Amino acid sequence: MKRTARPEGGPAAGHGGVPLRVPGFDDLDRSWLRSRPGVKWRRVEGGDLPAWVADMDFPIPPAVAGALQEAVAHGDLGYPDWTGGSPLREAFARRMASRYGWEASSSRVREQTDLIQCLQLILHLATSPGDAVAVQTPNYPPFLATLRTMQRPAVPVPMTDVPMTDVPTAGDGRGSRIDMAALADGVARHGCKVLLLVNPHNPTGTVLTRDELHEIAAVARRRDLLVVSDEIHSELTHEPHRFVPFASLSPDAAARTVTITSATKAFNLAGLRCTVTHYGPDRLLAVRDAQPPDLYGTVSNLGVTGTRAAWLHGDAWQKQLLTVLDRNRRRVHDVLRERLPALRHRLPEATYFTWIDARALRLAEDPVGFVRRHGGVLLDGGAPFGTGSEQYLRLNFATSADVLEGILDGVVNALATPPAG
Repeated sequence: MKRTARPEGGPAAGHGGVPLRVPGFDDLDRSWLRSRPGVKWRRVEGGDLPAWVADMDFPIPPAVAGALQEAVAHGDLGYPDWTGGSPLREAFARRMASRYGWEASSSRVREQTDLIQCLQLILHLATSPGDAVAVQTPNYPPFLATLRTMQRPAVPVPMTDVPMTDVPTAGDGRGSRIDMAALADGVARHGCKVLLLVNPHNPTGTVLTRDELHEIAAVARRRDLLVVSDEIHSELTHEPHRFVPFASLSPDAAARTVTITSATKAFNLAGLRCTVTHYGPDRLLAVRDAQPPDLYGTVSNLGVTGTRAAWLHGDAWQKQLLTVLDRNRRRVHDVLRERLPALRHRLPEATYFTWIDARALRLAEDPVGFVRRHGGVLLDGGAPFGTGSEQYLRLNFATSADVLEGILDGVVNALATPPAG
């Protein structure tokens, strides 16, 4: 792996004592990044920069690399001896208890390859075509595409902006919240069977508060909803915000909630294809376990090995990561506020995404394509994130200080003086 220091670029000063450059995270050589086989950098050409898909540019944690190398060196790629399930079941339960005080039962944990497979399996087992699903909007495009493909009508629950006058500290406070009235009304009018809850929220970066979660739990109880809670970004929550697992709220919430998470986002391991699902409802778990054992695939030795190493030995690396992401989110926020004041943008409370409202520019075309053509940066956003997102952009800031400066320069160059539409 080639990684060399790059003294040029980067912000002029740190924020709140955060160092300008962090070894292992900021010494990324662009030729090394472009040489990697992953989709993120392979989708750009020439000097263009990628800030779109949910992958980080950083090398994987040393503890994970070491565990994977050791497994290969020992030839440990045969059939695993996982009587009663993989070691991740107990590791997940212990992590939930130590981090969030949630006493999740390891006996209710099952392994799948990824988040989308988990959702599709749950919908397949718990619902039928035509059953409505309440879902926050905007939302992760593969979730919305899954609902369309499986013919489960999506009932939008908007994430609404908090008025600027209600946000303290010059716009650095909460940027959006779930529309509780729309949730209650939509569930009642459409007879929803399921609430697909994404917390922390992708793409807005919102972390729902305990009070908000209790409001949602009350709706779920009144309407007897199955809650599928995507908590994959939970460990990327920024101070002073606090993540609360939905199933930890009460015995009723625990009994109706299926929790999906993994180490993939918080430790940059998406390619290992390893996710865990905690089943609260007794009947749904029984139905799941009655399926043919390999019908929906199984996780690999290396996926379990890497995930377990991350959860058991990766916290020091993750602490450094969060320092870098906090610096980067503030840098993005400051640059957009100062150099693109027409855009609406809030400091994300979690994740490594920034959700940018470009409606004020009145672009006559897709904003993702516009920024790529005029700024040489590939972002995500637009219509795939749901109705109303057509003029929004999602920027991934999980990269080095140097690469981030290039991304921000490209975005500003494209959007500072766009041609009249």
